[in-house]
Amino acid sequence: MGELRGQEGVAARALAFAILTAARTGEVIGATWAEIDVAARLWTIPAERMKAGKEHRVPLSEAAIAILGQMDQGRGKVFPISNMAMAMLLRRMGRGDLTVHGFRSSFSDWCAERTAFPSEVREMALAHTVADKVEAAYRRGDLFEKRRALAEAWAKFCDTPAAGAGEVVPIRATAVIE
Repeated sequence: MGELRGQEGVAARALAFAILTAARTGEVIGATWAEIDVAARLWTIPAERMKAGKEHRVPLSEAAIAILGQMDQGRGKVFPISNMAMAMLLRRMGRGDLTVHGFRSSFSDWCAERTAFPSEVREMALAHTVADKVEAAYRRGDLFEKRRALAEAWAKFCDTPAAGAGEVVPIRATAVIE
């Protein structure tokens, strides 16, 4: 994320937004200003744009809202780029080993390994469908407020420099005592 913040352009902002929202590429590049409610910190993706065909409400962290503030707030698309723009940005950054979709996996791993959020919250954040029909029948809510807390925790994690990523300080020569 630190490297990404140093990049210019719409693709860099779109990729950061995708990472922070754990959204799919198509969801991000298809996002319109009509879907965004900045005051409510909410992005509502219509069913026809979702893989599962069901409307998905995405809580927006303060960091995601800040990215939206950098974009031209017209009536059309939030991130007017092609579906390859974010992948090409990663290649230009020398990170061709990464995929945009892989950040969703990173979010999932972080959530499972580094937080106490229940797996249901993670799965709803990723807009995954429930395979078990009985469980799906009983799950009527969307855990939105828990997902809002998860989004803020993820944004904070994304803003934390990696361990050992700081400035290298050379070791100074010291006198040897004999």
